[in-house]
Amino acid sequence: METDVPARLDRLPWSRWHWRIVIGLGTVWILDGLEVTIVGNMAARLAHSGSGISITTAQVTTVAAAVYVAGACSGALFFGWLTDRLGRKRLFMVTLAVYLAATAVTALSWTAWFFFLCRFFTGFGIGGEYAAINSAIDELIPARVRGRIDLIINGSFWIGAAVGAFASIALLNTVLFATDVGWRLAFGIGVVLGLVILLVRRHVPESPRWLFTHGRPDEAERVVADAERTVERETGAELPPVEGDPIRIRERGPIGFVTIARTLVSSYPRRTTLGLALFIGQAFLYNSITFGYAVILTGFFKVPEGNTGYYFAVIAVGNFLGPLLLGRFFDSVGRKPMIAGTYIGSGVLLFATAWLFHRGSLDATTMTACWTGVLFLASAGASAAYLTVSEIFPLETRALCIAFFYAVGTAVGGITGPLLFNGLVSSGNVGDATLAFCIGAALMAIAGLVEAVIGVKAERRSLESLASPLSEVGSSAPA
Repeated sequence: METDVPARLDRLPWSRWHWRIVIGLGTVWILDGLEVTIVGNMAARLAHSGSGISITTAQVTTVAAAVYVAGACSGALFFGWLTDRLGRKRLFMVTLAVYLAATAVTALSWTAWFFFLCRFFTGFGIGGEYAAINSAIDELIPARVRGRIDLIINGSFWIGAAVGAFASIALLNTVLFATDVGWRLAFGIGVVLGLVILLVRRHVPESPRWLFTHGRPDEAERVVADAERTVERETGAELPPVEGDPIRIRERGPIGFVTIARTLVSSYPRRTTLGLALFIGQAFLYNSITFGYAVILTGFFKVPEGNTGYYFAVIAVGNFLGPLLLGRFFDSVGRKPMIAGTYIGSGVLLFATAWLFHRGSLDATTMTACWTGVLFLASAGASAAYLTVSEIFPLETRALCIAFFYAVGTAVGGITGPLLFNGLVSSGNVGDATLAFCIGAALMAIAGLVEAVIGVKAERRSLESLASPLSEVGSSAPA
């Protein structure tokens, strides 16, 4: 088959059709931010007598956090594999349904083991979303704005984090809600928001790129033609001519794990190293802080449990502003300098924060200000990690590659991070907490150096020019 679908998608000016995709798919990161923030801020309240559940603060901040991340890793791999086989649209509906069911049932928890089980399946659904959503978004968004849109969408996690922080303030207020009621209502917020997203998502199309590589060119043509008609009606002008030659595709069966492993290890070893470095660095830093910052505030700065949400909301705003304000430079200045700069810059700032903390020069407010500066840069870099692994591997392996890097990076940094970070911070020793900060800073700086050396210049380039589809006739993987 011969197709010009990729070139036609990349030439489209921004339109309501693209907004429908962004709203329907991108808003799921708000759910993820809401989930982890609410649980992190409610850790101490869940452990109170009368909460209706027998669990300790340490179990919430370490075991439950690790179980949630383990579920996300498992879900990413399982649903990522299905996404490349069965299509983006089918899976991003299923994964959201899994999340909704697990979150709703979490509110009924009465004991620690059931809470852990619910957190695992909540993460299982969210992990599947990462693979299905990132692959679909990058295959539908024009190349010239793919960087900034992807970063802003991934950064919307922190909108959910801010909402979760403020919601926890109200829900932890025992004047408004009983001890055994407030935390249960918190999980209902995610269910309501998820149902709204599910309704919008029904109108998001399947990826035309996935359709034509799976022997369904007529459906791919209908999706692209619909988008072109929508844009022409909106602008009142004809679209510019299609640039570039069509690509020739030979339909092939499902891609097995052996082919995917060979693609990662043999065809793209440098890119595989790059993806692992970026994901491990950001996963350690973010999962540690997300699940452990409330413990720092209450343990070292004596902030009341009900007030930690205010501080976390400030951090969340800084995290969202990073991708929002810096995103356009990833398409103009370029991927390599921006990714390397944000990773190394956040690492340097975190080393400085650790030094000030160890000297006793910080209080709760200044500590939060330092972390806001660190995460302003780190958030843009972390969002670019998802963008990177979505861009630089062949279409047929895209979802599972995203899942692989997310799962491995998160398993190394996202599970060990909270366990190590909270273990050091919970000791109450300033030196131990400083060490935890320095480990996170070092991992971010190392990842930035790896990007500077072997990063890929992917800005404003079509996905097919970055990595030829495995089913393209006459293609070969780049050296």
